[in-house]
Amino acid sequence: MTVIALDIGATKFAAGVVRSGTTVQDVRRVEVPPEKVWDACRGLLLDVAGDMAITAIGIGSAGPVDVRTGITAPLNIPEWKSGFAIVAAVQELFPTAAIQFAIDGACLALAEHHVGALRGIPNGLAMTVSSGIGGGIIADGRVVMGRTGNAGHIGHIVVPGWDVPCLCGGVGCVEAVASGMSSVRWAVRQGWKGTTGIQLAEAANTGDEIALAALHRAGTALGQAIASAAALLDVDICVIGGGFAQSGEPLWKPMRAALDKHARLDFTRELRVVESRISNGATLVGAGVLATGHATADDIG
Repeated sequence: MTVIALDIGATKFAAGVVRSGTTVQDVRRVEVPPEKVWDACRGLLLDVAGDMAITAIGIGSAGPVDVRTGITAPLNIPEWKSGFAIVAAVQELFPTAAIQFAIDGACLALAEHHVGALRGIPNGLAMTVSSGIGGGIIADGRVVMGRTGNAGHIGHIVVPGWDVPCLCGGVGCVEAVASGMSSVRWAVRQGWKGTTGIQLAEAANTGDEIALAALHRAGTALGQAIASAAALLDVDICVIGGGFAQSGEPLWKPMRAALDKHARLDFTRELRVVESRISNGATLVGAGVLATGHATADDIG
């Protein structure tokens, strides 16, 4: 039995072979091109599959998604923004494989619940802070999926004081303020000369004033969003992964300060916020859990 996990991100596709249900090996990545997006994704899957007989595939995708119809519509992939039938396309490529599909945040929550910081935790929030911002919810021991599969989409919680247009069509979403891509755009408008979230974090950690301001802005908005989510969900832990989340104290210090300011109810004050320990892509790990059947009916609500 050979199982593949696929992660559809805002800027990259990643895929690998699932081993032992919760380990993904031989991971390969490609940039998401501006056009012929499926061709790039298809080529990656075929490259990972090689000459192996693929029996199951787990797909975790940036959202929105519709798990009922197998459609993904990532806001940051223009060619797919109006909807792409990813499950049907993958099924055509691997006709005999069982396909499992979920939003990346649900996969993230599954991964953290099985092997990460939410293991043994009945109520938790898992987030990714990278090119975009996503999330998944563990409630009473189960991953919450919602009506269409988009539950936990914390990137579109509206944060106060930030009237920034979002790709979703709204204004003031935390993704529009605090994601890596959004933070870079803001810093460039202030005169910063870099191009990536990694460069922005490096600049902040060496004292660049614009970079520090960008990460302070992002961390503050993240803290506001997490405080709101904590009041709504009554969770024990919020675990945060993703490349931009690894920016260090310039991001985490203002995030903690915003949490202290806004999470004032007794039960929200008890919330612990930690960085993910899962390497090699938590979304891939969660997609692997989905595909191998380790996610049972007791895991998903």
